[in-house]
Amino acid sequence: MFDVGFWEVAIIALIALLVIGPDRLPKAARTAGLWVGRARRMVAQVKSDIDREVRESELAELREIENITDEIKKTKNAMESAGGDLIKESGVDEIKQTGEELKSAKQKMESLQEEILAPGDEVNMKPSSPIAEPDLSSSKSILKDTKV
Repeated sequence: MFDVGFWEVAIIALIALLVIGPDRLPKAARTAGLWVGRARRMVAQVKSDIDREVRESELAELREIENITDEIKKTKNAMESAGGDLIKESGVDEIKQTGEELKSAKQKMESLQEEILAPGDEVNMKPSSPIAEPDLSSSKSILKDTKV
């Protein structure tokens, strides 16, 4: 932990022997050992508390993500079922069926038209009698006679 070698420990022990004295050195070493043990336990406890808090926060985030995912799935399922209901209610199938009926009716009309008209026949679209045009000369004289 402190990367202390043999010679460093020997120098520290010699200084402690000179400062504290030979009769109080064992008691001081025991007290120092107790303090070091307490410090290690305290560091280990703080470390485990931090790890536990990190795990709990990660689990809380995972639970929140799972809840959001579940809500999204529920909303998706509700929208899909509502979309299916709308398609059924709006009559899209009926509209498609009517369109198909119109296509088949058009095909029948075209086939009937082909049967009625032979390839050499021409259809005369002009009226048989000319349309009479109105006589506008009398209306001009009426307009001239009336004065406003």
